[in-house]
Amino acid sequence: MPAAAEKTSRSQPPGPGPAGGGRLPLLVSAVAVLVAAGAAGGWYWSARNAPEAERQAVATPHGPRLPAPAQYLALEPPFVVNLDGGLEGTQYLQVEIQLMTRDPAALADLERHTPAIRARLLMLLAQQTAQDIADRAGKERLQAQALAEVQRLMRAETGKPAAEALLFTSFVTQ
Repeated sequence: MPAAAEKTSRSQPPGPGPAGGGRLPLLVSAVAVLVAAGAAGGWYWSARNAPEAERQAVATPHGPRLPAPAQYLALEPPFVVNLDGGLEGTQYLQVEIQLMTRDPAALADLERHTPAIRARLLMLLAQQTAQDIADRAGKERLQAQALAEVQRLMRAETGKPAAEALLFTSFVTQ
């Protein structure tokens, strides 16, 4: 019987023993710690250098600089005027106009002076003939004249042009 007792005391349960099986979890843990440390270091380095890069982008005048977002003011309701059609008789023009600016203060000025802007634009539109605005070049000329009219009024009222662009969003002659 002593032989049977020796067998049970010498036999060990199956599985990793201290001789070599314990290295794998240690190795996996070490790799995980190194990856986490590398990620944290990369984040710290990029976060620390980001403000410096932003300062350099602002400091360089030739760097890519995006303009302020465009803001639009729709002049409602649409403009409707009579056109002198010559021999064809009276024709009508219905046009929807929006003003564009990038300055919030200028947008507020444009809103404040909307009645005067509408009055000036109505006078300008009513002077047109059907032949003047029949083609694209005529419409673009009218658009440039309308923008100049708005800017002239705004310079007189506020000292600055306020509107950067005038857009026809609908243009119907009949």
